[in-house]
Parts: sequence; structure tokens; C-alpha cells
Amino acid sequence: MPVYDKSAPKRAVNVSVNADLAAKAKALGLNLSETLETRLAELVAAAERQQWLAENAAAIEAYNKRVEEETIISDVELHF
Repeated sequence: MPVYDKSAPKRAVNVSVNADLAAKAKALGLNLSETLETRLAELVAAAERQQWLAENAAAIEAYNKRVEEETIISDVELHF
């Protein structure tokens, strides 16, 4: 599932970047907008993953406890 709608329109925003870093990026031919968008998507995905894990921690723990205490189908040896 995508982190964001890539077809959404672009929006101008103001950001402040270290002048030396911006100059070096430009000299290397890096596209600041593209680089920021890519890295921001990575950070959003990581934050959303952590948020999901926190919100579902109790259910995950309960499931893991159940698997530990009970036999699950993948542990059963089938004989035909």
C-alpha cells in the first residue's frame, strides 16, 4: 500500500536548508524537491509503521502468547 497519493498535485512549501549543503547538492546535480519527497516518504512510512505497532501492541502480544501456549496448524504434522 503506498505511503501517499503520488498523483496528488504538488504544493510549494518553504524550507530552510544549510547553504553549504544546498550548494553541494546542487553541484552534484541532486534535485532537492525529489530528494526531500523521497526521504520524507521514507520517514512517514517508518513513523506510520511505529504508530501501527504501538496501537496494536496488545493484540500482537496476545496473539504471540496464544501461539506460544497452543498448537497452531503449521505445527501439526499431517500424515496421509
